[in-house]
Amino acid sequence: MARRRTKKRTHVGARNGPTNGATSNASSSKTPKSMVIRIGAGEVGPSVSQLVRDVRSMMEPGTASRLKERKSNKLKDYITMAGPLGVSHLLLFSKSTSGNTNLRLALTPRGPTLHFQVEKYSLCKDVKKAIRHPKGGGKEYLSAPLLVMNNFASPPPADGAKPSIPKHLESLTTTVFQSLFPPISPQATPLASIRRVLLLNREPTSETENGPYTLNLRHYAITTKRTGISRGIRRLNAAEKMLRSNERGKKKALPNLSKMEDVADYLLDPSAAGGGFTSGSESEIETDAEVEVLESNARKVMNKKQLEHARNDAGRASNRKSGTGIEKRAVKLVELGPRMKLRMTKVEEGVCTGKVMWHEFLTKSRGEVKEMDKIWEQRRIEKEARRKEQRENIERKRKERGQGKPEINRGDVEEEDMDMEDDEWDSEGLEGDAEMEVNREAEAEGNFDEQQEEIATG
Repeated sequence: MARRRTKKRTHVGARNGPTNGATSNASSSKTPKSMVIRIGAGEVGPSVSQLVRDVRSMMEPGTASRLKERKSNKLKDYITMAGPLGVSHLLLFSKSTSGNTNLRLALTPRGPTLHFQVEKYSLCKDVKKAIRHPKGGGKEYLSAPLLVMNNFASPPPADGAKPSIPKHLESLTTTVFQSLFPPISPQATPLASIRRVLLLNREPTSETENGPYTLNLRHYAITTKRTGISRGIRRLNAAEKMLRSNERGKKKALPNLSKMEDVADYLLDPSAAGGGFTSGSESEIETDAEVEVLESNARKVMNKKQLEHARNDAGRASNRKSGTGIEKRAVKLVELGPRMKLRMTKVEEGVCTGKVMWHEFLTKSRGEVKEMDKIWEQRRIEKEARRKEQRENIERKRKERGQGKPEINRGDVEEEDMDMEDDEWDSEGLEGDAEMEVNREAEAEGNFDEQQEEIATG
């Protein structure tokens, strides 16, 4: 009798089943996810659009790299979808009517939002043209970059003046940027998984006056090479790798040994194609630092008998030498791009809305701050009262509809539901972003109807 097949993908208790799916979702929810968005997709221009694509590649793998925006998309659409998709950060690029490029970094669902003006930026293609040996397109983007932040906590002014940015906002900015990527545990994170570095350097301010809060962003790839060996041995190792990989068209990189009687002539003779040691610095590589790491040797699949012989040989070898399998490697950083110079202009309490916690150009006294707090508290109370009234109206209409009264229209209840969730997402600090103008033009031109037809036709 044939054995009945057991489902291994969807049944309860399977690897991808409901019970284990909850734990996997819980673990994935802790991983930060981001969306890099163009606000006003038709207004930002090709350069900012390419910058958005470069930032998406920099934020890999925890970002929506193939996200497509439309002119009719509003900010509320992305905020609404951030919850179901598990998105924790929104990076919103926009361009003002005066030509300034702006970046808003918001945490969902409750904020805060950091507003930056992109003073300067360089695309990835421009950075690669400026480098002699660019790097990219490999396995660097399979894991999140290592975040390095420098000079985020500024020292107090020497003359005892009030700092331009309060200390609690400096710590808030540090926390927001730290939450962009998953935390790294030195005990559990494998060293080979760290392939990129994201550097955020705050420009130091002068001691006499408080300057702006400016950040310089750089993105690098980590490359390593073995040190302590001559150039000839390195070329032989590279030739062996090419022969194993059966690569064609790279025969010029192979060393020419036709005029030599022995390999020792190539390795020891200083004039033999630059293979010998001409000086003490011959084996040194242009590097940023040197570290000691364990050798990463590939392991073969062996049977029991071969495994016993390998253990015996390893035991004899350990008795002959006291080495621990540690090799020296030179570490070098190769810039990938993009570059950005960000100037912080404002910090808001909510997601692109709410109380302004700090502003670069506007300063308020304590009395004005208390007055604004009262206004925001009054707005919050009125909003809660409206929501409570809407909930009561919805429940009353549902009960009347359940009793069979024909005068209750179902569309009215749905409109109440929509009105209840309809909040104002426009911020008073977004003037000049051309977001509302684009939305009004899309409604006037009838682009919403065209998109509905496109979705219906598939």
